[in-house]
Amino acid sequence: MADPITVSGPVSGTDKTLTFETGKFAPQSMGAVVASIGGTKVLTTANAANKVREGMDFFPLTVDVEERAYAAGKIPGSFFRREGRPTEDAILTCRLTDRPLRPSFPKGFRNETQVVTTVLGADQSNPHDVLSINAASAALMISGIPFDGPIGSIRMAYSVDGDWIPHPTFEEAEAGTFDLVIAGRELDNGDIAVMMVEAGGSENAFYYYDDGAKKVTEEVLADGLEACKVWIKESIALQRQLVASVIATQGPIEMMSWTPVLDYTDEIFAAVEKSATEALAPAIIILAKAERNAATDAVTADTVAELCGTKDAPGEFAGQEKMVKEAVRSLSKILMRRRVVEEGVRMDGRGTSDLRAVTAEIGVLPTAHGSSLFQRGETQVMNVVTLAMPRMNQMIDSLSPNNEKRYLHHYNMPPWANGETGRVGSPKRREIGHGALAARAVLPVIPNQEDFAYTLRLVSEVMSSNGSTSMASVCSSSLSLMDAGVPTKGPVSGIAMGLIYEDGKYITLTDILGSEDAFGDMDFKVAGTEDAITALQLDTKIDGIPADVLTAALAQARDARLEILEVMNACIPESNTEVAETAPKIATIYIPLDKVGEVIGPKGKVINTIQQETGADIGVDDDGARGIVTIGAVEAWRMEEAKDAILAIVDPPKAELGAVYTGRVVNITKFGAFVNILPGRDGLVHISKLGGGKRINSVEDVLSLGEEIEVRVEEIDDKGKVSLVPAGDPPSAKESSGDSSSSRDRAPRAERSERSERPARSESNGGDNDSDIVEVSFEESFDAELADELGDLGPKSDRTGGGGRRNDGGRRRHR
Repeated sequence: MADPITVSGPVSGTDKTLTFETGKFAPQSMGAVVASIGGTKVLTTANAANKVREGMDFFPLTVDVEERAYAAGKIPGSFFRREGRPTEDAILTCRLTDRPLRPSFPKGFRNETQVVTTVLGADQSNPHDVLSINAASAALMISGIPFDGPIGSIRMAYSVDGDWIPHPTFEEAEAGTFDLVIAGRELDNGDIAVMMVEAGGSENAFYYYDDGAKKVTEEVLADGLEACKVWIKESIALQRQLVASVIATQGPIEMMSWTPVLDYTDEIFAAVEKSATEALAPAIIILAKAERNAATDAVTADTVAELCGTKDAPGEFAGQEKMVKEAVRSLSKILMRRRVVEEGVRMDGRGTSDLRAVTAEIGVLPTAHGSSLFQRGETQVMNVVTLAMPRMNQMIDSLSPNNEKRYLHHYNMPPWANGETGRVGSPKRREIGHGALAARAVLPVIPNQEDFAYTLRLVSEVMSSNGSTSMASVCSSSLSLMDAGVPTKGPVSGIAMGLIYEDGKYITLTDILGSEDAFGDMDFKVAGTEDAITALQLDTKIDGIPADVLTAALAQARDARLEILEVMNACIPESNTEVAETAPKIATIYIPLDKVGEVIGPKGKVINTIQQETGADIGVDDDGARGIVTIGAVEAWRMEEAKDAILAIVDPPKAELGAVYTGRVVNITKFGAFVNILPGRDGLVHISKLGGGKRINSVEDVLSLGEEIEVRVEEIDDKGKVSLVPAGDPPSAKESSGDSSSSRDRAPRAERSERSERPARSESNGGDNDSDIVEVSFEESFDAELADELGDLGPKSDRTGGGGRRNDGGRRRHR
């Protein structure tokens, strides 16, 4: 086994160390790097095919993240006890790693490339996602695969004190107000070009704001994008040190040979430009997406026919139809960008900062707990909220310390939203990513479970797509939450921005279309309330964005967000004060921990009885310091009845001495019957009290479990234990189906006590002398033990003379 090559460097401002290692694991991989920080460790491999697959017209890069449960010392919780399909966290880490890597490969490189990160260690403190980005870049740098790197990445948390914390732990991120992940490359002038940003507010951000923490605004965010450059440079420098160490140890890295794949030749593009420009220019500015696509398709078909000809009459570029189509697409991009730069007019005729028409509607589904329909131009999204009991919180089997989620957001975009056909069914990576972005944008304004006990599931259904359905999902989600009566911290709106860099000029576009997203140089999404940003996602295709350009873009985005908020506020100015009639009504009670067992009862008997009698749904949990009882029912009166029953158990009403109650037998023992006389209050009717002056063999002779009986409170001891006696006529003996001798009247105890006066056996009869006999009694100690546990057992005369034990029944003779 070869000696590993290891490089390490400190993370400025922390006591942490970032380490890269190669040469120990995966020796046959083109590039393999183990990256670690703290106890978190990932192995990332990079490999590429040695030739291009025939007909490949795009760059086939695949990024996978394999989470291994053993990394966190766990066994997978699935039925098969092994890892299966990727978790949502793994898919999001794949996308996070892919986004800065993809634009860093050279143009025309079409060899199939795969980057795989395997999580080897998860210390439950340091996240592994940012580590995956750095390790992937390092693996590509030593692989020989053409790659314009290295790329550095950093996560920062914005603390309540207003400081950016690099590589925060899970706890530090949770204690902050904002989480920011940035990736970038170093330019020739030493500056850092930001390539990717993924950011969002923390779950308790607005609670911290209420306590005085500084809000994350556009200015704070711009400062964060500048502050990140120190740590990105440290990662890049460490990767370059690794490359140098590999070269020094193993010799120069052999670069793989590859042949660029051209979409079209210069000759074809020149011919297309000459032939199609006049017809294409008016086609790409048609307002409606479907009509515009149809017009450009017609121009493309005409151009192909003109330049390629037919089988019978071949044209100049016969057999190169695919290249001609790609050239037409590139010409469309050039014409669109030129019009924006030179005239300030976009494809649909808007100015650079104009917003499309916006409409908002709530209550679109009568049976839903909350629903809304948001439309911006041709982009339309319906969102539906479902409220449920806390027991519906999602259990998460992942490598992070978070094992539960109470706010769920799912995003669906079927092919018909674009007027197309395609596969429907389980969500794809894109849908999971868009849903996560929308969830991240709304999460900070959701009240915590103490203030609003419900589990929330939001579903965004994309009805029509033409530019930023994820931000439309944010707006629609905020509306439906308010419609559902969720007391949010404020409405949230989102907008997608674009950027065109041409001839040294940066032009920011508000509310981009799908085509502007494809033809532009930046995809920039911002969401937030009126005075704080809740989420940000940024991807660039150029080397970097100057700070002043980014600041201006953030300000332009804020203007659009506020304009959208005006429409949303006109639709519903504040959250409904009550949940919908179809939603469960929930109340939360906090009880002492020692009362949890009483509420649940043996084998759940008590809580199940309350649920059956009231029809409410009851959940019991604890936070280590107190019990948490959550009660829910669609009808409020059911919830209130269940709540009263539980409060009666926790703090039961007091019985009054001498008072008469109609109770129910809840338990039968050998010494008596326990009768429930008040909610949470039972008393004991001793067996000696049930015979009406006559002895009975067992309690079952006169009482049955569940039977009602009228009783009077005879005594209440200092521990609150209640002794009862039957009120009115005593219970009558029940007919026995067994041996008649078991129920016949026996002689009074006084008549049978003569047996104890028999003379002792004499030695002549085989007995011993009375002087050799020792009498031992357990009766007094047994009665004392029962009295301590159950309270007063009644007058002793009743127990000894009224049919309890024989006078000598508690004694045993011992030699």
